[in-house]
Amino acid sequence: MPITFNADEVFEMAEQIERNGAKFYREAATKAPDRQIKDMFLRLAAMEDTHLRTFQQMRTTLSDQEKGGTTFDPEGEASLYLQAMADDRGFEGMKGRNVKLTGDESTQELLEIAIGAEKNSILYYVGLKEMVPTETGQDKVEAIIREEVGHAAELRRQLAALQS
Repeated sequence: MPITFNADEVFEMAEQIERNGAKFYREAATKAPDRQIKDMFLRLAAMEDTHLRTFQQMRTTLSDQEKGGTTFDPEGEASLYLQAMADDRGFEGMKGRNVKLTGDESTQELLEIAIGAEKNSILYYVGLKEMVPTETGQDKVEAIIREEVGHAAELRRQLAALQS
């Protein structure tokens, strides 16, 4: 039997992703030796805080039915996908599901961890977007996806600059 989520639970997972991301970026900022990288990590943390508030706001607009009922997913595919993503390693702020930063990571490693986590978040939000009705804020999820893509690109640019 597939695991199903209601909209409230899906947004709760998205909120946790953003909390993890903001926490990771703040911690990474304390470990980055370069001021430019520190500032970038702090800027990304602030953006994750904004995403958190967006998901919290979207969650407050859910009807009682949306909070209690499960999403329409007759084949259970979206629910299985979201469960796999929720169980996966490397969401924002995590090296793995139960693995924390040690403080021994190089700037390159911090950037690589962040890039991988951003990619996983993007995948989750693409799945989430399909479950969010247009009137409930699908455009907001799309905007967050675009910002997360921008985060991954910025991190990639920093990594390329570090490697050159």
